[in-house]
Amino acid sequence: MRKVWVAGGVALAMGLSFVMLLVVGVYIVAGNLVNGVSGGSKTLAKGSVPAAYQPLVQKWGNLCSAINPALLAAQLYQESGFNPNAKSPAAAQGIAQFIPGTWATHGIDGDGDGDRDVWDPNDAIPSAASYDCTLAKYVKDVPGDPTKNMLAAYNAGAYAVIKYGGVPPYKETQNYVQIITTLEDSFAAPTTRLDPSKQAAGAIHYAQKKLGTPYLWGGNGTPEQGGRFDCSGLTKAAYESVGITLPRVANDQYNAGPHPSREELLPGDLVFFSPDPSNSRAIDHVGIYVGGGYMIDAPYTGAVIRFDPIDTRKYFGATRVTEDGAKALPSAV
Repeated sequence: MRKVWVAGGVALAMGLSFVMLLVVGVYIVAGNLVNGVSGGSKTLAKGSVPAAYQPLVQKWGNLCSAINPALLAAQLYQESGFNPNAKSPAAAQGIAQFIPGTWATHGIDGDGDGDRDVWDPNDAIPSAASYDCTLAKYVKDVPGDPTKNMLAAYNAGAYAVIKYGGVPPYKETQNYVQIITTLEDSFAAPTTRLDPSKQAAGAIHYAQKKLGTPYLWGGNGTPEQGGRFDCSGLTKAAYESVGITLPRVANDQYNAGPHPSREELLPGDLVFFSPDPSNSRAIDHVGIYVGGGYMIDAPYTGAVIRFDPIDTRKYFGATRVTEDGAKALPSAV
């Protein structure tokens, strides 16, 4: 359990002036922030891939120039939410969602144990990377971005990409390419300054108006729920008030944009907490950062929406929500 901040009432009493001062700071400090590591190939953001799969994604994501670890992670998240037991109505199987015919042709023995098991991520993740690179070779002479052409071939087939000289005019395929390339930013460790969200102040203002509201597990703030929220219900409603639709649960909200470090937080960033510091899928709490080391959050049953400190042993990381990032998230993973 997280330690309760005994001075919470003092922070609450500081009220709107405290919050708005911090919000104004969003646009003052942002120009001085620089994120991430410099140079080199893309690396994965902290905990964005479950620890059991991170070495595989990092290794096989560098198999060819058309892919990178963050892009491969985005594909796996889009396909299965990193669920090795995922099944689809179209008979797609496993963490990489191979259909049986494709697996029979393109599945590889990634871990060298003598079999090719679609349900084993040690085979399926290398196979996904290998299949991507094979498709990239098929469409290497097609004009345009080779990564986008590869993704289009994954969705629509290499023949369609060759026929149309690039991403074919199929809405499903165009959406697939757009989603994966956008989600890539959520899985990559930032290497440049992250711009502040234009909607940050509005999201904070919404949450600030809810201070003192009792917590309700599963609460979305509806009239029949007495206007009450749980943690991710509050953050979802706050960003919905400024035109950004987030997923319902906290561990999917983590993928709604790039990830500033603790030192680079700005008001409006979502801050996340997890019992497992290596796995974003284990995130169990979220709040809206307001500056000064504090957030507005809906903590737990019996508590009210309030200011809390973010620096606890469960602090996981943060997300700077973007409109494109939120739109790219699958409705269910």
